[in-house]
Amino acid sequence: MDRSQKAESVASLNAVFNEVGLVVVTRNLGMSVGQSTALRSKMSEAGASYKVAKNRLAKLALKDTQYEGLEVHLTGPTALAWSIDPIAAAKAAVDFAKTNDKLEIVGGAMGSTQLNADGIKALASMPSLDELRAKIVGLVNAPATKVVQLVNAPAAKLARVFGAYGAKDAA
Repeated sequence: MDRSQKAESVASLNAVFNEVGLVVVTRNLGMSVGQSTALRSKMSEAGASYKVAKNRLAKLALKDTQYEGLEVHLTGPTALAWSIDPIAAAKAAVDFAKTNDKLEIVGGAMGSTQLNADGIKALASMPSLDELRAKIVGLVNAPATKVVQLVNAPAAKLARVFGAYGAKDAA
């Protein structure tokens, strides 16, 4: 990688750090190409990205961003996962780490809030933004459904009573 490619890599990573909601630092301990490809596809399905970057270049890219505190985690064979959704990258990384012992969660940050490995795992256990939206829609729809059921209930009871009287008269 020549100097211009390094500068381009630092600039693109810096742009990413300025617009994402969460960055997770992982340590890959001898993952194969197939495992790395599976992780990348899992990340993209979740709406996140995963990149192995040189630690020195990543530290340069972190300068003047809210994620500057992540420099302490960038030692050894590390990789970065990020997403705009504050939960997607954490959830995908933790799910993959559960099934693959060669991926270790080191830490991360959500904005200027630094998180250790346990913080990332706790964040991954929270529902995603889409799941929360679905719950809210369900809660909003529930009262309307109950109102309709209450309005229809007396009519149904009357129909049953009339049906019972009709059956009694016929017998």
